[in-house]
Amino acid sequence: MNRKSWLYGGFYVTVGLIFVGSLLGIVLTGPVVVRVPRFDMGVHPSAERLRSSVEKLCSEFTPRSYRDVRNLDRAADWIAGRFRDSGLDVELQEYGIETAVYRNVIARRAGNDPAAGVIVIGAHYDAYGDMPGADDNASGVAVLLELARTLPDVQHRRTHYLVAFSTEEPPHFGTDDMGSYVFARELRQRGVDVALMVALDLVGFYSDEPGSQRFPSAAFRLLYPGRGNFIAVLGDLQAGSGIESAKRGMLAGGRLPVHSLRAPVSTELVHMSDHRSFRRLGFPGVLVTDTAFMRYPHYHKAEDTPEKLDYKRMAELVKSLHGILWEAS
Repeated sequence: MNRKSWLYGGFYVTVGLIFVGSLLGIVLTGPVVVRVPRFDMGVHPSAERLRSSVEKLCSEFTPRSYRDVRNLDRAADWIAGRFRDSGLDVELQEYGIETAVYRNVIARRAGNDPAAGVIVIGAHYDAYGDMPGADDNASGVAVLLELARTLPDVQHRRTHYLVAFSTEEPPHFGTDDMGSYVFARELRQRGVDVALMVALDLVGFYSDEPGSQRFPSAAFRLLYPGRGNFIAVLGDLQAGSGIESAKRGMLAGGRLPVHSLRAPVSTELVHMSDHRSFRRLGFPGVLVTDTAFMRYPHYHKAEDTPEKLDYKRMAELVKSLHGILWEAS
């Protein structure tokens, strides 16, 4: 083979590799959502209320592990009261694990079309061990409560569930004893159609510092920003439609940058929260997160405290979630 043939061959191989790499990049980072018109729903989330909620969970109801049932009960009662103050119908779903009883706090806003299915947005209120759990996951609960408080007085087609789950953390993670699995299983048994489930888990830490966003491998640096100033929507390889719906709504409702990842279920970050329970039962579900240990150095540590969080960006996330409810409904 002469030199010219070698050059042509090398060129086509290079183009082929670039093409295949681009396709893989689109699969991992997609679905691609472009040209989403933003809209203002007239909601005004409060950064100070978000801060107050995180501080209360981390001071008055800590520790919140499965061993601390009294603190979990007190936290559940407080969350239920906040939901009721927002005008929502509230139910405490009790379930037993060995000799203890735990509770999911379920807030419901009825839609006008019972056949249209439901949207579930949830966050776990338990914490790992004796840790204060500010980002993991007082941040998710605070955002959920602020979302409830700022719901517009508009009835959607689909029913909305805002749910605070218990027993997400080890040793119950990934088992039938997760609070989210108990709730999802009941929906399945009742024949309820879940159009989308969104889990909020570690949603409060952001950084504009170069290199503040870490990745499982160097290849990800070609696909994602190096600054941890965005929110991520994660799902498994079959979760494309749910990711697209969530991204479209978030981009329409808020100004927080949104990136997404689709990956096999074996990828640690993809199934690390309550949406996992819904996926196990065949419901569409995604995770909204600040990427946890890929960005936040205090994950599952005593240093996971309220002053580490960015409450202004959390308020912007609340607006983004309003976009999800509007888009998915």
